[in-house]
Amino acid sequence: MNVADSEVVASILSPYYSITDSLRDADLILLNTCSVRDNAEQRIRKRLRELASLKKKNKSLLIGLLGCMAERIKEQLLEEEKTLDFIAGPDAYRSLPQLIEKASLGMVSYNVYLSEEETYDDIDPVRYDSNGVSAFISIMRGCNNFCSYCVVPYTRGRERSRDPKTIIEEAQSLFDKGFREVTLLGQNVNSYCWKATENNIDFADLTEKIAQISPLLRVRYATSHPKDISDKLLFVMAKYPNVCHYIHLPVQSGSNAMLQKMNRVYTREYYLERIKKIKEILPDCAISTDVIAGFCGETEQDHRDTLSLMREVGYEYAFMFKYSVREGTKAAEKLEDDVPEELKIKRLEEIIALQQHLSLESNKRDIGKTFSVLVEGVSKRSDRHLFGRNPQNKVCVFPKKHYKTGDYVEVKIAKCTAGTLLGEVTSDK
Repeated sequence: MNVADSEVVASILSPYYSITDSLRDADLILLNTCSVRDNAEQRIRKRLRELASLKKKNKSLLIGLLGCMAERIKEQLLEEEKTLDFIAGPDAYRSLPQLIEKASLGMVSYNVYLSEEETYDDIDPVRYDSNGVSAFISIMRGCNNFCSYCVVPYTRGRERSRDPKTIIEEAQSLFDKGFREVTLLGQNVNSYCWKATENNIDFADLTEKIAQISPLLRVRYATSHPKDISDKLLFVMAKYPNVCHYIHLPVQSGSNAMLQKMNRVYTREYYLERIKKIKEILPDCAISTDVIAGFCGETEQDHRDTLSLMREVGYEYAFMFKYSVREGTKAAEKLEDDVPEELKIKRLEEIIALQQHLSLESNKRDIGKTFSVLVEGVSKRSDRHLFGRNPQNKVCVFPKKHYKTGDYVEVKIAKCTAGTLLGEVTSDK
């Protein structure tokens, strides 16, 4: 989401600034922030301290803070972080030229207004750090779920969907420019709904329309909420080979007691039913998840329930974190953060170890299989190898030969690690 937002910001400021790779040459530095976890905010504060030395050398340098952290603590940031000149929340990017002008005159400058309509659907994002192959398209903003641990509804506002016409036009434009993969983004893409037409367009409809642009355009999406992922979407994914068979489906906990405290509005049993349906309609679908260790009141049995669910699903990948209190959330207001830090760390380590095992076992099952891989670039470990991802979102590494970024190649997997499939190209696609 932050990458997509940064590309919007780059477009808004393009009449006034060009992008530089050198901090020392910069007249304006923008930090786009996340508030989902405390360590993300602490990294930003550390970064601001590091940037203070640049301001001493360049008196005209302006530093601005964007995104969720700006929205969450507003004026407090400007008071505490003297390096900052201005802040702008996620819905205030159109006002950046005015905020920057005020800051340049030494005036207090911030805008954290949350909109019920802003989607930036008329702005053509600047793909300033792109590989030229894969791009993000933001299809909606905000969230209505109000999970008890999460600040997103308070920092990004309520859900609002973009006009599908502008989304399809953006995807078509990207394809015409040579991009071969788009990822549709939203806090909960499955709740996408456009109601300004005679017939409503839901997320399955939108996915199908983008898949129809070209069989050479891969379609991915993130993130799905378990309560909203529909059979209709799964059948669209099964119908179109270019809609990748990969679903990120955050579970957070395998314990019904924890899910209720988290206000996730589904049970363990419902979640597993959705997993069963995914595997029934899309037998080769890869599934990843989010898991929180040590949420308020989590018992050892709750933790064991999470581990058992992970084993039952057999996730290909997971984003795993220990719980950190976020001010302003229901959990911070009404629940006690009573799991000791050392126990949170221990449980997180167990979750990570299990997922490492599950990832390796999943990749081992792919040895001998052949996948269509979209080449994304040169491998970080060897300039004689390329890397790309298969439809299941797994990274594949293979000899470079005459292939180049943007090619589709057929790769037969010979070996693997827990994070990477290694193979040989059998043919161009």
